[in-house]
Amino acid sequence: MTAQLLDGRAAAEAIRTDVAAGVQAFTASHGSAPGLATLLAGDDPGSAWYVRSIGRAAKAAGMAWRDVRLDPAGGDTALRATIDGLSADTTIHGVIVLLPLPAPLSLGVVAERLDPAKDVDGITTASAGRLALGQPGLVPATPLGGIELLKRNGISLAGAEAVVLGRSNIVGKPLALLLLAEHATVTLCHTRTRDLAAVCRRADVLCAAVGRPGLVTADMVKPGAVVLDFGTTPNDAGKLRGDVDFETVHEVAGWLSPVPGGTESVTTAILLRNTLEAANRQVA
Repeated sequence: MTAQLLDGRAAAEAIRTDVAAGVQAFTASHGSAPGLATLLAGDDPGSAWYVRSIGRAAKAAGMAWRDVRLDPAGGDTALRATIDGLSADTTIHGVIVLLPLPAPLSLGVVAERLDPAKDVDGITTASAGRLALGQPGLVPATPLGGIELLKRNGISLAGAEAVVLGRSNIVGKPLALLLLAEHATVTLCHTRTRDLAAVCRRADVLCAAVGRPGLVTADMVKPGAVVLDFGTTPNDAGKLRGDVDFETVHEVAGWLSPVPGGTESVTTAILLRNTLEAANRQVA
């Protein structure tokens, strides 16, 4: 058995085409383009790579992109001031804060201070609450992109047993909620999960989002399973590595997302779509 690839680049291109048309219409109606700001504190290589990717995609879609950098030495006081400034800026319709935040900065400042209307990566308490309650709102781009990739390939989640590796606030937890909303039966795994390999082998849909390159090996995958890899860890040469051992799992899985060219491609496109949605809501 050889897995079919979940082509994130093709899905992303289709989404970006729709977004570009929406941006053009917004700009024509309002005289300026939707504005997206990225806020990066510190020098995490994965976050820095993502910022560059977002900037290229935003400009290609016709959006106004602002690259905001913050010195972590300023602490939460500087973070609050920056967040408050972006929340109040009417030319900015969407804000994404790159995570993880380096010490001494705290995520709680972002979760409580960022205007939920501009929270295009769904990390505020208001956005998380709406997702948990099944209400409309802005959803974290990475897990939503994974669900989008499955749907565009005709993969049904209703009744499927799904296993999520990782319980982060930006991927694992919201992904579990999105899978539940699609009527999957969900198991959320973490560092204290007993016999992780056995739990993974039960999965019809296995989602890896832990940031540990090559963690998922062929012996952890049910033959024919759908495997979504959310890992984006750069190696020394700057090439992205996923959480799944692609070469071995490719021989076992039914569907597999590659890295690069899988979920991370869709993530950026979904972020742009969220920004356009946020802009339209703000001017309505």
